[in-house]
Parts: sequence; C-alpha cells; structure tokens
Amino acid sequence: MIPVFDGHNDALLRLSMAKDDPVALFRDGGPGHVDLPKARTGGMVGGFFALFSPTPNQPLDFTVFDAPPYDIPVPDPLPRHAAAVPVSRQVDIASALEAAGLIRLARTREDLTPDPAGPLTVVLHLEGAECIDADLEGLGKLYDAGLRSLGPVWSRPNVFARGVPFRTGSDGDTGPGLTDAGRALVREAHARGMVVDCSHITMQGFWDVAKEGLPLVATHSNACAISLTARNLTDAQLKAVGETGGMVGLNFGTMFLRPDGKRAPEGGIDFAVRHLAHMVEMAGEGHVGLGSDFDGAPMPEGLGSAAELQTLVEAMREAGFGDTLIQGICQDNWMGFLRRRLPAAEVPATMEEGRT
Repeated sequence: MIPVFDGHNDALLRLSMAKDDPVALFRDGGPGHVDLPKARTGGMVGGFFALFSPTPNQPLDFTVFDAPPYDIPVPDPLPRHAAAVPVSRQVDIASALEAAGLIRLARTREDLTPDPAGPLTVVLHLEGAECIDADLEGLGKLYDAGLRSLGPVWSRPNVFARGVPFRTGSDGDTGPGLTDAGRALVREAHARGMVVDCSHITMQGFWDVAKEGLPLVATHSNACAISLTARNLTDAQLKAVGETGGMVGLNFGTMFLRPDGKRAPEGGIDFAVRHLAHMVEMAGEGHVGLGSDFDGAPMPEGLGSAAELQTLVEAMREAGFGDTLIQGICQDNWMGFLRRRLPAAEVPATMEEGRT
C-alpha cells in the first residue's frame, strides 16, 4: 500500500457541524470522507486539515454544477466575528483529536514523521483569513494553536484579497489581487515559516504572492488545460509552481476534474490521471501531489472517501506512472516541501558547564 499525504480536506468543518462527539466520530468512523478507519483502509497517513468559516445563510448548492456553463457570484464578505466562531470551534476539535492520540499537529519540520499505524500527521490550514484583522490581530494566536498554512482568501472577498468565482469557460483572471493588508499577511506568514496557499485566489493574487518571493502553492487546484474553470491553474501558473519550488495538489472535486465542469461522478478517476499527467509535465515531477478536497466537494465514482485512495494509485500505475513518481505524488513531494518550509524546532540552550 502506498502511503498518502493529502493536501486538503474539510473534515474539521464536517465534525464541527455534527451533533455527536467529534472525537468519537473521527475515531470510530461514520458519514463523511475522512476519519481514522477510512484513513487506515486507504493508506492515508495525514494531510492539510482546513479551518473554514461558511457564509451564513448562503450554503453552496452543488446542484448548480449539474448544468454548465455556470457563473456563481462570490458570496458577500464575512465579518471577522462571524468567521472567528467556527474557526475557534474547529481549532478546539483539532486539539481534542490530538489529545486523544488520533492526530499529531505538525508544528515543526521535525513533526513530519507520518506513520501508517500511528496518529495522522496534520498540518493545520486556514482556508480564507476572515478571522484575522487587517492589522493581523489573531494570526499569532492561531499560530500558537498549531496553524502552519493559510490561504488569504476563499472564493469570497475579504480585506486581504479577492477569490475567484465558481465559473466555467474562464481561468482565474477574474479580479484584483492582494491588498496592502494581504501583502502584509503573506510576508508575516512567510517570516513564520508558514505555507501560503493560492487555491481560490485570483490570478493576479497568485502573481502577487510570487512577487513576495514565496514558493507558490495551490493545495487543491487542477489544470485549466483539462478543465477550464476559474478554480484551476493555467500552464504558466503550473510552471511557476515548479520554478519557485512550490506544490500543486490534485483536487478530486468532480466539477474541477471534468472537461465539461459537471459534478457527475462518472469517469472522474480517468480525468484525475489526465490532470496529474499534465500537472507533472508543467510543474515537474517533484512539485505535484494530491489535494483531495474530501468533505468539501463531490467525489468521483470509485474515489468516494479516503478508504478508496489506493484506487487512484492503481489508476496511476495502469496509466504508466512509475513507482517513484507515484510515491512522490502520494506522499514524498509534500513531505519534501514541508520539510523545507516549516520552521525547525527550537533547540533549548544548553546550560553552561558547571552551572545547575
């Protein structure tokens, strides 16, 4: 079994919305795409677990993806206090999962020791930074709680940037990029050794992040060359990911895989392999991984949860991907990147000789 480290899931959001005990749900399994039993079955050893604030009273209706073309307007901006409550709840759940021995938060590069039989190795990620003020108040507290990755924006505008709409027939060139506050956020995250995620940001925002000298990362985005949608990346963007030493993770969401933009599950794994082949060609073999969007998007037939991850492994093998490439896509590329990116553990100063 090939171990899998996944670039994005929304399991914490799902657990935060459940009525039952989230620790028991994650430990014992149940509805949803990611929990410990499913991870064990599918070889998932960890991943980026997102903190996300839904827009109140504006749920994303996935049925709109049944009849392309579509152009779904971005939701209204979300006030900080409205974003902070669900994020705080999800941070508490992550802490409880760690206390129960089910996950281990990767705070430093030394924590990146995925073990198929041990706790899942989790990089805590913020998907949309609405819970942080323009003066960056709140970032330090989240960092202290274990946050090591953030996307300045989801597909919704905020004080830091604009997000792309869910739109077919278009790339991500849909609006302005980082604001002054956004540039300050990116610089501070960079200084702390955090990952800055460009999934959901406009094309201009993507290039603004590049201007700050960061490795370009899109944790859960695909190739416009296969599926032309604003959520995917152009060839120029994919090449820049590789040139800057970054990463792109394949999103399993059917509407981002299929050339027609539909959410229909049929043929999704074949389309996934086509995206992977193109992403490897553009970004390079060492810069492509997986970013499932489990618990956050409709999944392809045969890849309905973390338990079925090895189905994608077999599809890559049948398509002629070599073992080294498969191992890289499934785990090694993310591990290598994170070991370069995350901060090193602080080494306690040794006591002077002769002192106690």
